[in-house]
Amino acid sequence: MSGLSGTSVIFDLDGTLVDSEPNYFEAGRQVLAEHGVPDFTWTDHERYVGISTLETVTLWKREYGLRASVDELLAAKNRRYLELARNATRAYPEMRELVELLATEKVPMAVASGSSHRAITAILAGTGLAAHLRTVVSADEVERGKPAPDVFLEAARRLGAAPGDCVVLEDAAPGVAAAHAAGMRCIAIPYVAAQADAPEFATAGLLLRGGQREFTARGAYDWLVRSVAASS
Repeated sequence: MSGLSGTSVIFDLDGTLVDSEPNYFEAGRQVLAEHGVPDFTWTDHERYVGISTLETVTLWKREYGLRASVDELLAAKNRRYLELARNATRAYPEMRELVELLATEKVPMAVASGSSHRAITAILAGTGLAAHLRTVVSADEVERGKPAPDVFLEAARRLGAAPGDCVVLEDAAPGVAAAHAAGMRCIAIPYVAAQADAPEFATAGLLLRGGQREFTARGAYDWLVRSVAASS
C-alpha cells in the first residue's frame, strides 16, 4: 500500500512543472515594445514571477502608463505567449518523473496556475503531462489570484480532497503564500534564487533553495511519505 494514501498533490505550472518563464518574458517584452516600452529586461520580468497574467498586465498599465486597456494587453500577451509555448516549452525532467511516480501510486493530482486555461492545457498537451494531469484550475476561474488561496482551494474541491490533505509544489513567493493561506503543506522550489529568503518561503514544509538544480523526484517523494506519516 502506498505511503501517500489520502494525499493529493497540486502543482503550479510555470517555473515549477515547466520552464515557461523565458516564454512569458519574451511575450511580455514584445507586447511592451509595441506599446512604447523598448527596454524591458529579464530583471524587470522577475518582479512579476508568480502572479497571474491579468495581474501582470494590470500592473504594467499603471507602472508604464500604457494607453491600451487591460483587456487589450491581456489578449496580446496571451496570444504571443501561446505562439511561443506551443513550440518551445520544456518540462523539467525531475518534475516529469515525480508526476509519473505519483501516477503509478494513483495519487490524485491537479495543476493550479495563474496562466489562462487555454495556455495550461496547451502546455500540458505539448509536454505529454496531460496524460496524468487532467484536473486543471486557472486563476481566470476563481475570484482572486495568488497569493490568495482561491486557485488551490478550487483544485482541492475538484479533487474531492480536504485542504489539509493536499501538498502544493510551487516556485514563487505568492504561490507559497497561497498554499499556506489554503492550509496546505508546500514544497517550495524558488525559480528566482535571490528570492529564497522572502518570508513567504519560510512557511514551506520543504524549501529547496537551489531551485530545480536541487530538486529530485525521489527526494520529493520521500519527503511526502515522511510528511504524511508525521501528520497521521
